[in-house]
Amino acid sequence: MKQQLMAWYVLAMTGFAAAFLLVILLGWLLCREIVWQYTDPLYWILRWMRDNLLLFLALGILFGWGVISYAFFAIPFRYLSEIMSASEGLIQLPQEPIVLPDRMKNIEDKLNLVREQAIRNAMLAKEAEQRKNDLIVYLAHDLKTPLTSVIGYLTLLQEEPQISNELRARYTGIALEKAERLEELINEFFDITRFNLTALTLEPEQLNLSRMLEQITYEFLPVLAEKGLSWRLEIAPELWLAGDPDKLERVLDNLIRNAVSYSYPQTEIFLSLSVAEGMLPGQSAKPVQAVRGQNPALAQTDVVYQEKYAEICICNHGKTIPPEKLSRIFEQFFRLDSSRASATGGAGLGLAIAKEIVELHQGSIQVESERERILFTVRLPGVCQKIV
Repeated sequence: MKQQLMAWYVLAMTGFAAAFLLVILLGWLLCREIVWQYTDPLYWILRWMRDNLLLFLALGILFGWGVISYAFFAIPFRYLSEIMSASEGLIQLPQEPIVLPDRMKNIEDKLNLVREQAIRNAMLAKEAEQRKNDLIVYLAHDLKTPLTSVIGYLTLLQEEPQISNELRARYTGIALEKAERLEELINEFFDITRFNLTALTLEPEQLNLSRMLEQITYEFLPVLAEKGLSWRLEIAPELWLAGDPDKLERVLDNLIRNAVSYSYPQTEIFLSLSVAEGMLPGQSAKPVQAVRGQNPALAQTDVVYQEKYAEICICNHGKTIPPEKLSRIFEQFFRLDSSRASATGGAGLGLAIAKEIVELHQGSIQVESERERILFTVRLPGVCQKIV
């Protein structure tokens, strides 16, 4: 719009100057054809104008320049006034569409786009806040059950000193189980607080992603054995990338725990790590020198880098997730199983945090579910492989 106004302004000034000079020329030619009387007052006026032609032309052009400039400078203020009125309407009546003059169609479209985005964000924030409040109510209610059980069994142990060793071990085991559940609920409260009050930041370093996955899968063996699950691993060796090891470990931990929680008994969980070529969605190719320049640690190691990324797949056998839930699975406080009595599902933050961490690494995370399979795919850029 700025360029358009400037073009109109220059065109108006040029047109005025040309028209003004043309009028002067036509007036001069017309006056030459008239026989003037010496006593005619108009004769003396025209004679004065002829004698002071340059001054007359300067005053005329200056007057025209002032009028045109005022008119054009007033246009932005009129636009600004209309935009301010529209902004007030955007605040007071956000549901009403913004209407501006036709010449401001582009601004109208942008303001309406902002209005629609603000409405969507407000709805999402309201839904997230409601889910968080519901979850806190559920967790607070659930805190009573394990706490009551712990107190009850410990009271029995205190009041019955002659209880048998078998019954004492049973009561102690139940109290310990309930105490561990209580600890899980309290940790979920801390997760909610940390996720809402702090921003995730990365502390990247060069890490062996292959070794990290091998270690994590080994540590989960007791958890899988407890639920009758098993691993099927396909981990490519010696894959390195620049990333935050603690944050990436949390991503993998959250995804594996999710797979364990929603797997059918006596099934296997498939986990793979491979290198794929190409570019991630929404990213452009980067030259080797630029990437190495951003990570000096890579420049000091014997590595080969191309446009490649690490692809981690975690697939488990479980109940197919409906499309309406699948599209919301990475939302904060969203749980596949909304029942608070269910053992599956935590605060609904694990996958949301995993998505944020992956995107901070300039990567992507996707989920698919069909035929009683759930597949999570994580792609991380900047993968490199040592020469062996």
